[in-house]
Formats: sequence, C-alpha cells, structure tokens
Amino acid sequence: MQRFHFIAISEVAMLDMAIAISKKNNCKVTGSDDVIFEPSYSRLKEHHLLPEKTGWFPDRIDKGLNAVIPGKRVNEFNPELIRAKELGLKLFSFPEFLYQQTRSKTRIVVGGSHGKTTTTALILFVLKKLKIDADYMVSAQIEGFENNIKLSYDARIAVFEGDENLTSTIDQRPQFHLYKPHVAILTGIATDDYHVFPTFEIYVEQFHKFTQLMETQGRLIYYDGDGDLNKISQNLRRDIVAFPYNTPDNEVRNGITYLKTRKGEVPLKIYGEQNLQNLNAARLACKQIGVSDEQFFSVISEFRGTSNY
Repeated sequence: MQRFHFIAISEVAMLDMAIAISKKNNCKVTGSDDVIFEPSYSRLKEHHLLPEKTGWFPDRIDKGLNAVIPGKRVNEFNPELIRAKELGLKLFSFPEFLYQQTRSKTRIVVGGSHGKTTTTALILFVLKKLKIDADYMVSAQIEGFENNIKLSYDARIAVFEGDENLTSTIDQRPQFHLYKPHVAILTGIATDDYHVFPTFEIYVEQFHKFTQLMETQGRLIYYDGDGDLNKISQNLRRDIVAFPYNTPDNEVRNGITYLKTRKGEVPLKIYGEQNLQNLNAARLACKQIGVSDEQFFSVISEFRGTSNY
C-alpha cells in the first residue's frame, strides 16, 4: 500500500489530484488544510478525503508516507512541511508529482498564453471517442469527464494542460517546466499576459526553456502566426522536430462552421478563428500518437467546448 499526504488538500488542483490518486489500486490518500470552503468541502466528503478537523498536524506525518505533496499556497513555515523535511520524506510539488505518476507514459503537454484549455480538451475528447485510454490533467470541466485529473496504471498516454505560472510559494519554477513532454503544443505568447515575470522577455524565455526540457526526439507543435514562437522554433535542440500550424480551411454558412478536408466538409459545434487553430493543434498532436486525420475528423464534429468556453 502506497501512502500519500496532501498539505492544503482543498486547493482545486490538489483536490482533483487527491481524488485521482485515491482511485488507484494500492493507494491511500490523507490530507490537511487550515480552512475548507464549498464546493471543496462537499467533494472531499463525497470521496472520503475530508480531514477530521481543520488545521496543521505534524504528528500525522510519519516515516510510512511514500510522499508528501504541499499545495501552491503552502509556505516554508508550515508545521507539516517542516516535519516531512525532518523525517527526510519525498516532497513533490503538484506538477512534480504529476510527472512522477506518468514517467513511463507518452506525455502531451499543451502550453501557451491562451487556448491551452480548449486544445487539451479537444485532444482528450477525440481520444475518448476513439476509445484510446489516457491519463490527463485539465483546468476546466469537459463533458463526459468526471474529474479534471485522471491517473491510472494502464494508460500509456498522458495529456496535460501546461500552465506557465509559478509552481508554488516555495518553488518558483513555471509549472510546465516540470512535465518534460514527448509532444508539446505552444498556442501563442501574449504580450499582455506575463503576470509574475518581471519583463515580457523573461516571460518568452520560459517558453523557450519549456522546449529545451522536452524528452529526446520530442515533437513541437506551434502556432506559426506568433513571431516569438517562430523564433523559438528556429532555436530548438537538433533532435526536436517542429510542426507549425495555422487556421485550417473552413467556411461559415448559416452560422455553422464547416472544416474543409480532403474527404469533404465537417460541420462543427465550435466557431471562431482561435478555436479552429486550437482544433488544428489538437489534430497534429493526435497524429503524433497514431490517430489519423480521418479518425480525428470522424468524431470532432461532436465537440461542444469546455465549461470555460
């Protein structure tokens, strides 16, 4: 039996992760938090993960734990974190733990200032429709998916939405630097979206470094309408193969967008240039894991978007 303890378990991503791990055979999850609000409270209770009482309890941290996962807002003075360090336990941030759980799988990671949630959802929707099992992590609810994270022993593919924001208060690395993808998508770099980074140039550098951290012989899929991504694509490691994409051929009639493919038109339930670009990126990513264009187009007309759409 593997035992994992989540500090600040009610954080949305941490809660989704805890639920996913608790569903794996031979895994036991415990957690703690100093305050728990709805809807996290009800979800924790539903999955039998609700701590007996709120607060930090270092006596719950023991040598029998396989790993301790501190949440994004946990600082270095947290009593449980201090105890875990004293015992020499393995400590993983959320993205580190996600990587550890999928090390043996082919990882597809979607990064970019915009469109990454929809692009990730598109890939997952297609794989599910084609009955291709995949682990995943996405920030929005997708129709037909019970949880925002799934982790399993059997799936050979893992699909992550890759956030460039910092991992936590005690780990200042961008989250997507820790995923080491085999297949990466970069949807674009927005000039007004660099948030916690001091300058836009430093922000752009995080995306370049993301490509440098890809697995050997990785595949980079990037939007070629972005000047910064074009520069990054020209400075890749020699073993990485780059695939540019843009807006696919389409026509709008009576309010419905039709994709133009070699085998005819495909009506869509989504619309807009950005979503069509996301769809094209998802198609190329699926192609890298053996999904043909014909298979992709056979199911994509049913995609309705995400809860953020």
